[in-house]
Amino acid sequence: MVKNLAIALLLSLAGGLLFTALQIPLPWLLGPMTAAFLGTRFPKLVQPRWPGSIRDVALILIGYSIGLSFSSHTLREMGHQLPTMLLMTTLLLVASTAIGFAVSKLTGISFPTVLMGSIPGGMNQMLVLAEETKGIDITVVTFLQVSRLMMIIFCVPLLVFSPVFGGAHSQDLLPTEAAARWGDLFPNVLVFGVVCFAAAWLAKRVRFPSAYLLGPMIATAVVQGLGLDGPALPTGVLNAAQLMIGTYVGLLLRPEKLENKLRLVTLAALSGAALLGIALGLCAMLTVLHPVSPMTAFLSMSPGGMDQMGIIAHEVRADIAIVTSYQIFRTWFIYFAIPPLIRLLFKRLEKRAALASAQKS
Repeated sequence: MVKNLAIALLLSLAGGLLFTALQIPLPWLLGPMTAAFLGTRFPKLVQPRWPGSIRDVALILIGYSIGLSFSSHTLREMGHQLPTMLLMTTLLLVASTAIGFAVSKLTGISFPTVLMGSIPGGMNQMLVLAEETKGIDITVVTFLQVSRLMMIIFCVPLLVFSPVFGGAHSQDLLPTEAAARWGDLFPNVLVFGVVCFAAAWLAKRVRFPSAYLLGPMIATAVVQGLGLDGPALPTGVLNAAQLMIGTYVGLLLRPEKLENKLRLVTLAALSGAALLGIALGLCAMLTVLHPVSPMTAFLSMSPGGMDQMGIIAHEVRADIAIVTSYQIFRTWFIYFAIPPLIRLLFKRLEKRAALASAQKS
């Protein structure tokens, strides 16, 4: 186990350093993710392993950093935009359902399986639901969820740093914050460290969605609201958190377990591209409805993970609180509303299939 962990760490460090040298956006997220994924292609030579507990530590760090951006003003703005969050989330989920239906027709894979693999931003919840539902191919669901997530994580930074959004020098970017120094962390970081780990543990115990991210984020915002300032994390700590998350995501994808690999990979890429196109359209709508920058709007609408979008928002100085608010709303909506809706849909599909079978016989 220690040997395999060391292999994964060395691969991730090499990927991060290479992507840094090549000046690729988010090198410590994308580099380790790419290196870890490529490492799994040669199981006879290397067998990298990365425990989920390491990823959980990174989520606590990211949750703390995101929590620092919340203020009374951002909370009021979140309340003002709540109807828009519901509208945008509904439109994105309707589009995902339509894409899932098209992929199901083109591949011959059952619609329930493809639908669970197509719901954006709720990978863990969809995997749990897939395991509990009869007739679902968990391998396909995992592949579709992870491949979409990897594609989004890769493409969103490239789009954000491209001329489409004015690159890293866009006038829409917020002012660059002062570089955090190690000496500035103490003593307040000790208080926030205890609070964040306790909040993560408690959130996990009560089965809170995205517990290791949302628990520390909420706790940090509350403690800051009580008057204790939280110090910003140094760049090295944030880079390490990105490496932990990137490595974990890179090791999730296992296309060798699939049947009809090429066809499914192609359709997964096309569906991911379609979701990105829809996110761009929703981004344009959001900038019309509310005074947010195109970059903030795009990251808010992007169908990726909340932690990854938070990392990107931090790097490009977008409004992290607004981005996170939209991502949190979608996560909670998927966590609480989607499972019963999917179960209801599947029951109707089963009744329709049974009725059609009875009529044929």
